[in-house]
Amino acid sequence: MTAALARDDEADRMLRALSEQRRRSILRLVRERELPAGRIAEEFDVTRSAVSQHLAVLKEAGLVTERRDGTRRLYRARPEAMVRVQAALDAIWSDALDRGRALVEAER
Repeated sequence: MTAALARDDEADRMLRALSEQRRRSILRLVRERELPAGRIAEEFDVTRSAVSQHLAVLKEAGLVTERRDGTRRLYRARPEAMVRVQAALDAIWSDALDRGRALVEAER
């Protein structure tokens, strides 16, 4: 697999993970500080198991880190991953603008 394809796969995993509203909310909770899974779960009206599944998706996508402290699992957003998400969105936006510009110029 080429480096470009690997980056595309990584961006796809991250964007799919962020497509669910609760996952985006979880990411906001752990953006600035590390929180235990139980504390994160307290913020939502779903089961702890459901929150754990969301955390697993975010972890698999590389958006959060998980650290064990005894029996607790602590989560925190990975800032470098957020930079990659922003770069992927910027690329999508840039491509869309280029296509729009080409359409406008073709109509002239």
